[in-house]
Amino acid sequence: MLHVDGLIWALGMKFAIDQINNSTSLLPGVKLGYDMYDTCFEPAVTLQPSLLFLTQNSTTGIGVLCNYSDYQPRVTAVIGPYMSSLCLLTAKLFSFFWIPQVSYGATSEKLSNTELYPTFYRAVPSDKSLMEAVVLLLTKLGWNWIAVIGSDDEYGRGAQEQFLNIAENHSICIAFEGIIPTDLADPNAKHYLEYTINLINSTQVNIIVLFSHSLSAQALLEHSIRMGLSKRVWIGTETWLLSDIATSIPNIQSIGIVLGFIMKTSPLPGFQDYVAHLFTSVEQEDFCQESRELNQHLSPDTLGTRCRQCDHVSLQAVLPSLSRAQVEPVHVAVYSVAHALHRALGCTQHQCPRAPIRPWQLLQFLDTFPFEANGQQFRFDQSHGISSGYKLIFWSWENDTLQYLFVGDYGESLYINESQMELHTKDFKEPTAECFKQCKPGQVRQTKGFHHCCYDCTDCPENTWNAKDSSTCTPCLQHQWSPARSTRCYDRSERYLFWTEPLTIALLTLMSITMSLACLAAVLFLKNLETPLVQASGGKLSLFALLTLLLLCLSCCLYIGKPSSNICMIQPMVYVLCLSACFSTFFIKSLEITLVTEFPHCAPTFLHWLTQRRAWLLVALCLLPECLICLGYLYLGPDYLVVDYKSLPTEVLLLCNTESWFAFALMHGYNGCLGSACFLCTFMVETSAKKYNFARGITFAFLIYFIVFIFFVAVFVTLKTILRSVAQIGTMLVISLGILVTYYIPKCYIIMLKPHLNTVDYFQNSIEEEPEDSSTRDNNPDPPSPAPQ
Repeated sequence: MLHVDGLIWALGMKFAIDQINNSTSLLPGVKLGYDMYDTCFEPAVTLQPSLLFLTQNSTTGIGVLCNYSDYQPRVTAVIGPYMSSLCLLTAKLFSFFWIPQVSYGATSEKLSNTELYPTFYRAVPSDKSLMEAVVLLLTKLGWNWIAVIGSDDEYGRGAQEQFLNIAENHSICIAFEGIIPTDLADPNAKHYLEYTINLINSTQVNIIVLFSHSLSAQALLEHSIRMGLSKRVWIGTETWLLSDIATSIPNIQSIGIVLGFIMKTSPLPGFQDYVAHLFTSVEQEDFCQESRELNQHLSPDTLGTRCRQCDHVSLQAVLPSLSRAQVEPVHVAVYSVAHALHRALGCTQHQCPRAPIRPWQLLQFLDTFPFEANGQQFRFDQSHGISSGYKLIFWSWENDTLQYLFVGDYGESLYINESQMELHTKDFKEPTAECFKQCKPGQVRQTKGFHHCCYDCTDCPENTWNAKDSSTCTPCLQHQWSPARSTRCYDRSERYLFWTEPLTIALLTLMSITMSLACLAAVLFLKNLETPLVQASGGKLSLFALLTLLLLCLSCCLYIGKPSSNICMIQPMVYVLCLSACFSTFFIKSLEITLVTEFPHCAPTFLHWLTQRRAWLLVALCLLPECLICLGYLYLGPDYLVVDYKSLPTEVLLLCNTESWFAFALMHGYNGCLGSACFLCTFMVETSAKKYNFARGITFAFLIYFIVFIFFVAVFVTLKTILRSVAQIGTMLVISLGILVTYYIPKCYIIMLKPHLNTVDYFQNSIEEEPEDSSTRDNNPDPPSPAPQ
């Protein structure tokens, strides 16, 4: 099978040599000769003429020398071959003999190693530039879920490897990497091609990047059409994009969208006319006769076989490829050697000295000097390549006719004219190739499926942040917080029971009412201190109890505002001591009522211990255990300040925490014991309707206390927020209000509104009304009423 592009490249080389030989300024007086061989894309076929090129001039032997500086091989320079795999084979060989080799198509990045291949040059850029262009194209179009397929040769494997290295740094996810055979005669070739098509289907990938020469690409595309592969986007290179082998496949337009990069080249003026003239000459008998005579004079040692297919090639068969073939690299390769010869020979504009030239003498001029070809300036870079840039082409079908649209270019940056690209299928939907989206600030990547580069974007949770696209959320510091999907952390504000918040204002209002009632009761009791009602209620002990209730209410302020370790330590002690002092007065009154009502015979003996100044001693004795318990509380571990960063999402909670629950139980348990004693002494007492019932007020006061305290303990143990302070304040105020309402307010009512009841007879103890036998009433005087206090 004739490779038309190869024929055109050969004609392009002949065209360049003829131009140089006809030039009067480049190599005046010097004619370039050439041997031209077909590689057939086979290493063994390529190696035979390469060895011939190394033979000493006019011989068939290769000299074995320690120093080849004076060695004169058959050729001064080598142009080609086209394929990278063949150049890797010949480049080391020619480098050993210091023969310049200039390829017009080898793009493998391996050939950029000038230490391994010091005499290898190429008139094309390396694959690295092309891969960068393809990656930028995918990135710009938002395609990050792709398949990469390469032919099983140096070009396909090398390009695939280079592409994967660059794509990894641009967040492009590879669905799979495929290799297709180059030896299509292999019995397993069909299996590999079908396996690749099945992989494309199973991964549901829409974008396929194909690095292959035209024959392997043809086989893959034919199988995709035969197996009914739905339309995809194929991204290729000029190795098959411009080849008539690929474009001539039946129903090739059904494969989908095809685009890719080709090297930036300029048309060669006069080349098409030159080729047309050659084909016209071939048809003339004089040309054929001359050709036969020349073949007879060829040396029998000259390698090569006659191109049988060339006898049947017409101009019409070549013209379609001629208009799109990349011939300029061949032209540039030949001219680079010609300009190096010009400088090595020391030519002027009019003549060249006739002197022997060794191949290595051309190297310094190839390395350092620019040269002109096709009206442009070219120069080999440090890796012995020429960076010409790329054009982005798009296959456009019009009435089954293929047109190549130039829709962008790549030099230092990528430009795409998307308006000229019909990137949609029959349903007018653009192809999608996303296994991930670019995560927004505050989001992280969460891998999905078996491909580590495929991920969903998830928001960073609270108290973490992420400012750039990554896979982890950074936790905030302990004293900081952040909302979900945050790009930074914020300092936490302090949270405690503020003076200005509505709940605090409500509690302060209740406290003010309670204190006002306590003050009102104290004033009334003080003004009526000597009246029977006040004396029967306890006299000065009642004033003392009201004072402790005032202090208890005022201690609520300890729970409002920013707490500290000292405040936390003081809070429970002030609470239990004020309550103990108040309960002590009620305990004395309860004992007095019990003696009078339940033990009237013992009352005269013990009642004086509960009256007068001895009552204050009993109050002190009742307070003493609580004081000792408070000392134990300080020893066992007082309450301390806790800085809680976990309970509230955006704030740091400052609250007092209980260190010793045993001390807590003792302090409150002692008050509970006092309250229980008061309740037990009074709740069964019966009083005449004509007498005032002191026991009832005490009973209801402590009944309220027990109910409130049970709820307080349940709430206090479970709450870990500012509501704990609210619960403590509420408990103190409700207990104080309960005592005031059940015990003091009714007495204030009598003092203010019913003063006629404020008599000794109404408030004296009711034992005189107790039923007794007549002998007892006749022989025993009435027990005394409680003495005024």
